[in-house]
Amino acid sequence: MSNYPVHPAFFLQLTCLLKEAGVSEQQFFDELDSRGITDPLKAEGIGAMTLLEAAVDLSKDPCLLIRLGQQLGITAFGSFGFALMSCANVRESIQLLLRYGQAVFRPGWDVHENERGLTLRANLSVGSARQQQLLCELIFSNLASIGRSLYGSRVERAEGVEICLQYSRPAHLTCYKQAFHAPVKFDAERNEVLLPTQVLDVPVRTASRTEHIVFQQQCEEVLRGLDAVDKTTAAVRQLLIQSAGGFLDISEVAERLHISERTLRRRLESESTTFRAVLDEIRDLLAKDYLIKTELTISDIAYLLDYAETVSFRRAFVRWNSMTPSTYRKMHMSSATA
Repeated sequence: MSNYPVHPAFFLQLTCLLKEAGVSEQQFFDELDSRGITDPLKAEGIGAMTLLEAAVDLSKDPCLLIRLGQQLGITAFGSFGFALMSCANVRESIQLLLRYGQAVFRPGWDVHENERGLTLRANLSVGSARQQQLLCELIFSNLASIGRSLYGSRVERAEGVEICLQYSRPAHLTCYKQAFHAPVKFDAERNEVLLPTQVLDVPVRTASRTEHIVFQQQCEEVLRGLDAVDKTTAAVRQLLIQSAGGFLDISEVAERLHISERTLRRRLESESTTFRAVLDEIRDLLAKDYLIKTELTISDIAYLLDYAETVSFRRAFVRWNSMTPSTYRKMHMSSATA
């Protein structure tokens, strides 16, 4: 992936760090303008890397991006961050990163697994050697910080864990020792993290299967983007998923979208759907995930989907899928063990 824009949360925290270093927001914008960047939040690829380089030059702090990565918390990534917090273990976290991280956590990542463990590799293909080093300092320090919030220090301090970086040992090595609890190897062939097999099953401290399903669906909506042809439907779908467990009604959704209920109905109709159809779609989607991926009872699932009575949920599920929830669960359990 050649384009990796700076996430808005990174940019906001970066301006705060610059202020602490005595660099005003206006100075930063003037410097960016002099380097051909007129809209920082739209900078991507080489522009994003130039932005990071300009910040380090202005602050005169070689550790700036390492500190930035350490300070940005996991919740700054919205649905993606909460989805990570609800994962079961290290392996599932990495799978989620590979699936959805492209939407919020650049650059792209590759994973390579063998009998010894797993390698998580960053794809860097643009920018000067210095710019690539600065981006590595940012993304790897943030990755370490996120990992610490998910697993404590159990993964970083495990035997066999190693961070490999392509560039030579920097003068500000002390910053690395403070940011990383795992050994760091410089002049490596690639920029990557090596994780031995024994750490892949380390549990996430905040794991929650039911919450994970909801946040994963939110990530799917982010991945699809709201610039699709049916953008009103996509926006409604995303709001309903976000409110799972206490679904918004049509007037509340219209209010969130800053339009009237009548306008919302008209726009959905122009996209060949209705609010009720979208709500049923979301309920059906979540119901199937709950049935396959959790051991929740049918009545529990009905409650999570805002049905006052279990029988009403059963009738709806049969209408959607031509089979009962119990039959659907048994069928998929049978196929999984076949």
